[in-house]
Amino acid sequence: KVNLVGIDIFTGKKYEDICPSTHNMDVPNVKRTEMSLVDVNSERFCTLMDENGELREDLKLPDGDTGNDILAKYEGLSEDQTLMITVLASMGTEQLISAKPGK
Repeated sequence: KVNLVGIDIFTGKKYEDICPSTHNMDVPNVKRTEMSLVDVNSERFCTLMDENGELREDLKLPDGDTGNDILAKYEGLSEDQTLMITVLASMGTEQLISAKPGK
């Protein structure tokens, strides 16, 4: 038997599973994307621009420290600075996870 322990990348919740060592396990595909933060509206939805210039407005700042940190960094930018947002996507869920100054 194999005891598997994993941490949810979106919630931090710990999951455990025990299964026979001869069985196959499904593994989620995780995609990491860097996007430029253009704006944050009053409802905390972000306007993001990808490397091709396409805009997205469907991702909301996460609740808690991560969202507050991204918002504080955005509000502290001068006009000539940009903020790059890291977006994780897996199993039909997307979430902003970090921010760093752009180039």
